[in-house]
Amino acid sequence: MTGRPGAESYERAGWGTYLLLALFTAVSVFPLLWTAVAASRTSGRLAQSPPPFWFGRNLPRNVSVAWGEGGMGEALANTAVVAGSVALGTVAFSTLAGFAFARLRFRFRAPLLLLVGATMLVPPQLGVVPLYLLIARLGWTDQLQAVVLPSLVSAFGVFYMRQHLLGALPPELLEAARMDGAGTLRVVWHLVLPAARPAMAVLGMLSFVAAWNDFFWPVLALTQTGNPTVQVALTGLGRGYVPDTSVVMAGALLGTLPLLVVLALFGRQIVGGVMRGAVKG
Repeated sequence: MTGRPGAESYERAGWGTYLLLALFTAVSVFPLLWTAVAASRTSGRLAQSPPPFWFGRNLPRNVSVAWGEGGMGEALANTAVVAGSVALGTVAFSTLAGFAFARLRFRFRAPLLLLVGATMLVPPQLGVVPLYLLIARLGWTDQLQAVVLPSLVSAFGVFYMRQHLLGALPPELLEAARMDGAGTLRVVWHLVLPAARPAMAVLGMLSFVAAWNDFFWPVLALTQTGNPTVQVALTGLGRGYVPDTSVVMAGALLGTLPLLVVLALFGRQIVGGVMRGAVKG
């Protein structure tokens, strides 16, 4: 539809667009719906053919078992601490590094930026053995800092913030601030952080979700009986000669709900940050 002159104009979507959106929505929601259905059934019913496609009555029992015997309560608290710390650290350090690479002039800037980019080409599995030896020597085995500290900075975050600040922070604005006598810390606080706020929201959300869903390193560094995260606790639920699939699904459902709450609370800000970074002018 179109409004008054000078106002934003929108094209009216046809029925084909809504049909395609409905199809993509159904495909995206189906795994979550199936997890909830499986969590409300018994393992015996899930093994039958055809499988159930509607909710049962065992959800409270399965959630209670996953919460108590599986330690999902402690795992959710630990994962919230890990994911929140990683998100805050990634946003803070990546914003500062991105600003430095985008607008500051210093020696070896180009080689250092190339080195940061080269780290993205190295598979994380190659660093597992030396990283585990390091945390073992520091006495951090089965401690949350062993999972938090290696993830506080990401090469993707540095590049993402650099690219955003190249367009959102004109060099003329920095020169004007310098002429007014503003130091680097004042420039960062009053100019860089406000300009980087949309990208910081997006990067924080991506980092939070990645840290929440991280499986490979937490399983190696943590144990189920010590300080488990959600993924480590789920591996404990799946152990046994005949794993109780319905209890595992209940644990997976418990581990997914906090992400849905975060998305519901901050989804509009995240989408706004993405769109603001995509549309210039």
